This record gives sequence, C-alpha cells and structure tokens, in this order.
Amino acid sequence: MSWEHELFALFDDLEGQAAAAWEADREAEIADRARAEYAAVTLASRLMATRGRDVALDLPHVGRIEGRLARVGEGWCLLSGSGQDWIVSVRAVAGVRGATERSVPEVAWSPVDRLGLRAALRRLADAEARCLVHLADGRRHEAYVERVGADFLECRTVADAGDPREVVLVPYDGLVAVQSRDD
Repeated sequence: MSWEHELFALFDDLEGQAAAAWEADREAEIADRARAEYAAVTLASRLMATRGRDVALDLPHVGRIEGRLARVGEGWCLLSGSGQDWIVSVRAVAGVRGATERSVPEVAWSPVDRLGLRAALRRLADAEARCLVHLADGRRHEAYVERVGADFLECRTVADAGDPREVVLVPYDGLVAVQSRDD
C-alpha cells in the first residue's frame, strides 16, 4: 500500500470519526430539545387530544370514574358515562388512564374550549340540575348549583326529612367534581 492510500485511509477514518461525533451530538441535542418541548405540555393539552375517547380518572376521595371524555376546558373536563355526567376540576385529578400520546396546545383551542370551570358550573345553575358536589376533603353535598362566583360556587343542599336546606359556598380550590344526579 502506498503512502497515498494510507493517507486517504487516514482521512477516511478521521472523516468517519467526525461524522460519528457529529451524529452523537445531534442525537443528544434532539433528545434535549424533545425534553424541553415536552416540559411545556400540560395535562389539559393531553386531555384535549384525548377528547372523544374512553378514559378513567382517579379522583381523591371519589376513586376511579370511567367514561367518555366529552369536553375539556381551562381547568376542567366533562366525563360522560353510565348515565351520569361528571364535571371534574383538572387540578384535582390524581391520575388518567387511556389518554392518547398526543397533545393539543392551548393556543390551538377554540374560544369555546377556552371557557373555564365557571362556564361549566353556570350551565348547571341555569339548568337547575340536581348534583352531588364532591369536595377535596372527602365530604360531598347533594345540592343544586344556584350561583357561580369568581372563585366559588354557591349551592343549596337537598333537604333531608324535615331539615331545612342550607346554602354552601364551595371554593374552586376545594372542589374535586360535580356529578349529575337524576331527580
């Protein structure tokens, strides 16, 4: 082998090493960018991509509820199934099963999808729907949602035998879910 062949073989080897080093750097950069991009993904954006599918939500003091994820808004979702609807505070969700791997960023949501928890609760108040209001401390109230404030809902409990109905104010931070009830 002549010195020219040895020199070209050395250059080829160096070029291969440089290409391998560049590829390793590129893969590390892509992995780092993917981690950084995923850090911006919210639970709500994953739920939005899952809308229309069957999921299971784990809620504190309630347990697992299952159904079709019908709606998602800012801070809440609507789960329909088994003849009942659940308005769930996303902050209270302890786990989600059955979610798609995709996400829909909030900037891509329609104006209707950007409606917050207050809008969903106002709809209950307008419908004068009987509900079971589940609280973060494990208590629950069978009640009618009457009015919706900036950071709380006002509900009137269903009277037990002879007991007067009382008004209960529930801060959104203390709300886990509102479950529809048949009258």
